[in-house]
Amino acid sequence: MKSPKNENQENSRRSFIKNAAIVSSIAFVPRHVLGGVGFTAPSDQLNIAAIGAGGKGASDIKNASVNGRERIIALCDVDFNGSAKRSVENFPKAKLYADYREMLDKEKDIDAVTISTPDHVHGPAASYAMHRGVHVYVQKPMTHNIQEARLLTEMARDKKIVTQMGNQGGSNPLLNMVQGWIDSDKIGKVSKVQVWTNRPVWPQGIPFPKPEPSKKPDDLNWDLWLGPAEHIPFTPNLHPFNWRGWWDYGTGALGDVGCHLIDIPFRTLGLKYPTDAEASVASIYTDMWTADYYPKSCPPASFITLHFDETTKSRSPIEMTWSDGGIKPSHPDIIPADSDIGGRDSANGVLIIGEKGIISTNINDSSPLMPKLYLNDGTTDFGPEVEKSDEPEYGHQRKWVDACKAGFNSAEHKALTSSFDYAGPMTETVLMGNLATRSYMLQRENSAGKAEFFGRKKLLWDGENMRITNLEEANQFVGRNHREGFKI
Repeated sequence: MKSPKNENQENSRRSFIKNAAIVSSIAFVPRHVLGGVGFTAPSDQLNIAAIGAGGKGASDIKNASVNGRERIIALCDVDFNGSAKRSVENFPKAKLYADYREMLDKEKDIDAVTISTPDHVHGPAASYAMHRGVHVYVQKPMTHNIQEARLLTEMARDKKIVTQMGNQGGSNPLLNMVQGWIDSDKIGKVSKVQVWTNRPVWPQGIPFPKPEPSKKPDDLNWDLWLGPAEHIPFTPNLHPFNWRGWWDYGTGALGDVGCHLIDIPFRTLGLKYPTDAEASVASIYTDMWTADYYPKSCPPASFITLHFDETTKSRSPIEMTWSDGGIKPSHPDIIPADSDIGGRDSANGVLIIGEKGIISTNINDSSPLMPKLYLNDGTTDFGPEVEKSDEPEYGHQRKWVDACKAGFNSAEHKALTSSFDYAGPMTETVLMGNLATRSYMLQRENSAGKAEFFGRKKLLWDGENMRITNLEEANQFVGRNHREGFKI
């Protein structure tokens, strides 16, 4: 029989999980002998914590618990009076923290964390955990900016951390259908990809809200919510959701769903860093002849063009366009006029356009993927419009948990669909669109004393060195300044 757990055994348990050490045949008694069918011995459980326990964080940590198979030992959130209450109810034994740094410093037995905060905290929180040898699951986008994504990708390799980004659609088995069409040359050489969304569905392209410190909820730790961003007095209408439309905290429509939509062509075509980026944005006029100018805000709508070098799967250079704010591409002739393109009502979607036909898909989150193949000769092939999955979000969190237990570079780790080796470059590509958008809005005073836009050009990108080579001012958006205490 397994001897009673003591402190030394607990330390070895954590070492076993992190390093996938070889355990002798007498270390574990079969689970059904110890506690019935489905029982997991305490020494074989992962100790998991959540950074961001409300909203999407509530489902992330619940799914990571694998129906109670794993042990949730701590929850961190800046406001447990909000939607994070659901996680407290689900895991009443978990210790509660407001500051992820305090949690990770005090709870030495944490093996892995889910990170489901606003975008601007993803990078600092993941870095803090990874420096302590803790495996990380980070919501999309992986980071707030390109530099953070590159740093975390390299850190995961160096420190042998098992990682997964929360674009759960990457684990959708129906992606294999799309990959099969590409690999079997159904649509021939691919030269163009069109991606679009109906986001934003939150306030954007407007003046930054005014601070109102007297309205701060008593239970909200505002300073910790700001994290790496510049400290400002409490400002309503940012927490818990509308932060998405402000560059200091969010990444706009691209950051919200780009890692779901762009993931599909990036993955199936084997794309690498883009070679350039060009943006244009919608203008709002509340005064005649003078467009509103709110550089703190993501625009109400944008159109972005990225180019990629030829890959073995595309066999041709690729032009990818992205449009948001409800702007979608025109309806291809080979798709019947009364049929949706992309998803339902054509609200979100991807068109992969080849010399012999088109692949159409929906957004790749937890929505039905709805893959459709249209060939120029009239041949079609459709995937199901209703998906059946045996576990939530295609097992995306559970597969990460299993990989954490198997260890870095295990078969389970290599099978993950969004470990940082993949998710890092893909996130960088998504965020290149934001870099181009922010550069498009750069202003300076000209010789006549009038403001002029000087970043409205195609930006040439040196992906390996993370630099725009033809507009130095654009490189300020590759990274960000982190407030003291939240540096990576």
